[in-house]
Amino acid sequence: MKALIAALKALVADTRAAADAGPAVMARLLAIKGIGPGSAGILFTEGLFRPFDNRRQVAAYAGLAPTPWRSGTIRCEQGVSKAGNPRLRTTLIQLAWLWLRHQPQTAISRWFHDRVRQNGGRLKKVMITAVARKLLVALWKYVTRGVIIEGMVMTTTA
Repeated sequence: MKALIAALKALVADTRAAADAGPAVMARLLAIKGIGPGSAGILFTEGLFRPFDNRRQVAAYAGLAPTPWRSGTIRCEQGVSKAGNPRLRTTLIQLAWLWLRHQPQTAISRWFHDRVRQNGGRLKKVMITAVARKLLVALWKYVTRGVIIEGMVMTTTA
């Protein structure tokens, strides 16, 4: 019982810390050019309020993690799992398209355009899912650790 009570107290403390961090996270997201109040709200309430240990957990929670299949010597990728949060995943796909428009100088946007150019202009819809995953991980690092996304433009306050 003591261990259970201690675990519950830790859970309540984590929830309070996440609630206290909410306005700061929202302010950081809103400071990025191309992210508005709707997207920032969904990003925070659907995923970025949770504590994650690594980037794989973040992507898996959103349903953007790869699903490899192996049988003997055969190895193939089956795409993303789609087992995660559908609202967060949908928002990230939409945000990825907006990211390419509003943040064209970032490393993520340049990576997308280089890959599409290598494929002769095909596979844009497949590649946008990869951009969504990279963007989610980059935003998670930005919100939790303060790691700035390479080339990111912030909004100007008037």
